[in-house]
Order: sequence, then structure tokens, then C-alpha cells
Amino acid sequence: MNSDNTGNNIGSSLAKASLDQIPTPNANAKEIVGLVKNNGRISGYQLSDGSKVSREQGVSMAKAGEIKNVGISHRKNTEYLKSIPDGSEDNNLGSLPSVSE
Repeated sequence: MNSDNTGNNIGSSLAKASLDQIPTPNANAKEIVGLVKNNGRISGYQLSDGSKVSREQGVSMAKAGEIKNVGISHRKNTEYLKSIPDGSEDNNLGSLPSVSE
């Protein structure tokens, strides 16, 4: 039996390939610790310093290297952040708590 996680690595590579961009974070980049939701849809992010930013601000910050562990994807004409696949479900954006605006 082969237990080298090759299948997991292929899945992770495919998931990463679905991202439009994976920005390189700055040394002082923040992490997303919560999701701001409006009617069940993500409208923003709470960052590790306690600040809250809109979805659009979060994408701009990630592109500038100010948010780590995320990639940028899009649906139609809307860009949004996704967790960079690493084989762990615990740190995915979808696993984070919802916070109020």
C-alpha cells in the first residue's frame, strides 16, 4: 500500500491552480480570523488585529501582501479571497466564525 499522500498532493495542486493569484505576504501580514456576513453572504473579513474590512478591501490588501494564507479567485466579475489549500480543513475561511459588522 502506498502511503506517500500523492493523491492529496495532486488534489492540493489542482485546488491551488483554481486560484487566479497567490500573493506573497509581507512579514507583518495579518490573518483573517472571522467572516463578516450579510444575509448569509460574506461581505467582509475580520483581521488578526481586530479590524474589519470589506470584501473588496480584503482583496486589495491581499494583493498588496497585507493578508497571508489566502489566494484570490473570481466568480463572474467579482473577486474574493480563498484559503490556500494545505490539506487542513481547520484553517479554511469557511471554517472561521461569523462576526457582526
